[in-house]
Amino acid sequence: MERPELSITVERAPDEVIFHLAGEIDVLTVTNLSTLVNETLADPPARIVLDMAGVTFCDSQGLGTLVVLSRKAQHARSVLALANVGDFLLRVLDITGLRSALMISSTA
Repeated sequence: MERPELSITVERAPDEVIFHLAGEIDVLTVTNLSTLVNETLADPPARIVLDMAGVTFCDSQGLGTLVVLSRKAQHARSVLALANVGDFLLRVLDITGLRSALMISSTA
């Protein structure tokens, strides 16, 4: 079985950081995502955007990580928003009741 990959490209602007994600957010890939977002929160921008356009899968560990990162951003007086969320992930967020726990933006 092939190991899932999550590629992360970072785009920085004066008051926001955008993480362009491609691949799978799961138990094997969340550590790298968490590390990058936590490093960004050391000197928090007004807004952190996770561009989900390239995300093909998200397991329960991934969902939990998104919620934890959102709360950490709030505590750092920043906003973490998900952008370009696909229909499959919106459905999972609705089924799990997590849609209201995350800020979902229509665009990056």
